[in-house]
Parts: sequence; structure tokens; C-alpha cells
Amino acid sequence: MVAIHGHPEAARQAYLGLYALQHRGQESAGIATADGQRLANIKGMGLVSEIFTDDVLDKLPGWMAIGHTRYSTTGDSALLNAQPIRVDSTKGLIAIAHNGNLVNLGTARTRLEREGAYFQTTSDSEIIVQLIAHSRAGSLVDAIADSLRQVEGAFSIVMMTRDRIFAARDPRGFRPLSIGRIRNSGAPDTIVIASESCAFDLLRAEFERDVLPGELVMVTGDGVTSRQYASGLPQSSCIFEHVYFARPDSKIFGRWVQASREEMGRQLAREAGVPADIVVPVPDSGVTAALGYADEARLPFRFGLIRNHYVGRTFIEPEQRVRDFGVRLKLNPVRNLLEGKRVVLIDDSIIRGTTSRKIVRMVRGAGAAEVHLRVSCPPTISPCFYGVDTPSKRELIAANKSVEEIRRFIEADSLAYLSLDGLRQACDGGEGNGFCVACYTGNYPTPWIDVDEILPAAVTL
Repeated sequence: MVAIHGHPEAARQAYLGLYALQHRGQESAGIATADGQRLANIKGMGLVSEIFTDDVLDKLPGWMAIGHTRYSTTGDSALLNAQPIRVDSTKGLIAIAHNGNLVNLGTARTRLEREGAYFQTTSDSEIIVQLIAHSRAGSLVDAIADSLRQVEGAFSIVMMTRDRIFAARDPRGFRPLSIGRIRNSGAPDTIVIASESCAFDLLRAEFERDVLPGELVMVTGDGVTSRQYASGLPQSSCIFEHVYFARPDSKIFGRWVQASREEMGRQLAREAGVPADIVVPVPDSGVTAALGYADEARLPFRFGLIRNHYVGRTFIEPEQRVRDFGVRLKLNPVRNLLEGKRVVLIDDSIIRGTTSRKIVRMVRGAGAAEVHLRVSCPPTISPCFYGVDTPSKRELIAANKSVEEIRRFIEADSLAYLSLDGLRQACDGGEGNGFCVACYTGNYPTPWIDVDEILPAAVTL
């Protein structure tokens, strides 16, 4: 998710920002632009580079833009739910892009429909716009603040009218959102807002700060102003951003992801070291933790699995059959590195277990004498309701099997996970950050959760 204010080629800047953020979603992408009078919006299914050719970008004039890449958590994987979502409301024309999930979705939607709201999509993101449209507040900024106080759950959002850009994070700060600045010689600065700071690097923007939990930021021709629309809730930033989602060259929640993941690997080696010959990462998300593990364990680090980078991230593919085939397309073992070796295989997480089993079999099939899987986070035992696609306990192997049962299923010689205390220590860095760890504990920070979704159920593997 990205927003650009004050650039003559805002659409192209948004395109570059989304290109840097492509890892956060690969189903659809969209860019909306505005020039003070008009608001244009183009969306499509697929990757950013496939949708936004030069000809398409030429159809998006304006000095402001917001953009989004999506993978579905709430709402179908379909073009109608691609973002930004554009709504012509009583408060004017608004485009919105949203990262996260609202958890009081049913309640808010039912009330709005009763009040006459017409929904164009099945995405929870549109609820925020409809709340703004139905707000009785006098000004747009007051209406936005009023609306954000009515929703519960995870949301980092950027919004655009014909002449302004807004950005906000939920009061618990689940999802990251940062502000950067491009300094223009002889012209006003360009303000950039993005889900991760790695987007600033490509745009040559300077990182300024994170949008604070419960903060609403407004960007106009006069500069950046902000207000705290909500406060007093404990911070619950998603720790899985550091484990998996974010790029290692991003700084989120006040800490470099690279530093967190290296420390996860070091801590994993301290807690669950095993005699071995080489350390092999499951690329790409296991690479940084594997570097930390190898350094701490004083073992050689080797790329024993080669990734085809023209294949996307298997975890965020919406269907299991696509994920399974994606493993074979994505990874290939290096036989001469693995043959006869005791291998420590480092991965960032085990969600369903089927991918891990395929990878273990792949490494063993390449001649490894032993395969020891080490995971740089605790067992995932509960679904996430805040923007990560683990919707049911039936899909989570650790919710239904012991570590030993998982080891037997994935066919590893040994299996160990990083402890929760070890993970917190790795990601905190002494900053005192509050993290949401509900996926590892089942204790959710928000009061409204659909209990039926989190009751234990038999797993089919």
C-alpha cells in the first residue's frame, strides 16, 4: 500500500512503490490518481508489472496517487474487490486502500445496509468509506475520525479525495505504515506513505517516522497535519510481519526486520541446536534466520535449495492446490551440496505442514543423510483475524498435532520451533514494543472474535 502527494508523475511513483511491495500480495493491484479536480482509478488481477504498462500509466494523470497490492483475507479474490476502492459519497469522491482485517464486519455492515448503504464489493475495506459517508460529522476529517472509532480490528489505510490524502492506523497498531519525504530542489517536497520502508528506498525518499497507532494524518498542499483520533489501547503490532511478511530491508515497528530475523536464528540455535554439517535456508523468508543460526552454531551456511524467483510466495496463494504445485515450481535442491550431509533446514513457519513435508522429502531425495527442520517462530495454533490468511484451526497442523506428530508427518529426523519468549526477545530489541502473538497463543487483543471459527476441529492432511 502506498500514497504519493505532490509529484508530477504520481502514478509512476506509486507504481514503483507497489513494485517494491509486491511481496505483500500478488492477486490484484490498483492505482488511483487525482489532480485537484478529477479522480481516476485503474485496477486489475495479477502482478503490478503486468497491469501497469506505460500506456496504462499514461491514463492516470495527477500529482496525487494511492496504490495497493492485494491478497484476499476478507472478500473473494476477484476484480470487484481489488483496491483502491472508489466510492462517490455524500462527503465527495473517495478512494481507499486498506491493509488488515476488520473483526466487527458483520455488525457494522448490517447497520449500514439498514441505513441505506449500497455496497459495491464484498471486501471489509468498503465499510470504512460507507461509515464516512453516513457520518453526521461536519467536516471530512471529523467524519473519518468518527468512522475509524467505530471499527474494530486491524487497519492501516490510505485515502484520497480530489485534493487531499489521508493515512491512519488502528489504535492497536496491528499493521505497519510509515511516512517518507522526497526533497525536491526548488519545489515543495513530495510526501510518501507506504506499508514498508523498503518502498522509500526505491523512490529515494527519506524515512521520517511511522504513523502512530490511533493517528490520522492529512496531507495537503500546506503540508502534513495529524490528530490522534483514538488512544489508550495497548500496542499489538503483528509479530508475523517480522517473522514472514515484511522484506528484511524494511524498518517496521521501529526495528529493522533483518536484525529481528538474524536474532531469531541465533536464538533458535541456542534453544534447539543439533549436530549437523550444513545449515540450509528455505528461500527466501528463511534466509536471514538461517544466517543467524549458522553464525551462532558455527556451521557452514549453504544455499542447498535454489528458488525460481519467477514464482510467487506459496503461503499467500489463495488455494491449496496452487500452493502445492508452487512448491515444486519454486524450489530445486542442489544435490552436490546436500548429498551425504546432516542438514539443518531453516524455515520461517509451518502453517499447514504439507509444504514442509514436500521440502523435507526434496532435500532427502537429493541425498541428505539427515534432515533437521528448525522453525524461527513458535507453533501456529490459532487463526489470524487481522490480515493473515489462516482462517480456520482445521488448516493449522500445530492446532491439531503435537510437535512429535508434526515431525512424523513432515518426515524430518528432528523438529524444533523457536520459543515465544525467544521470538519476543528477537523482535523487541529492547524497544519495549507490544506485539500481537495471538496466532501462537489463541489470546486475541480485540474483544470481538467469532468464537465458532476458533473452536478445535479435526485436521485433514
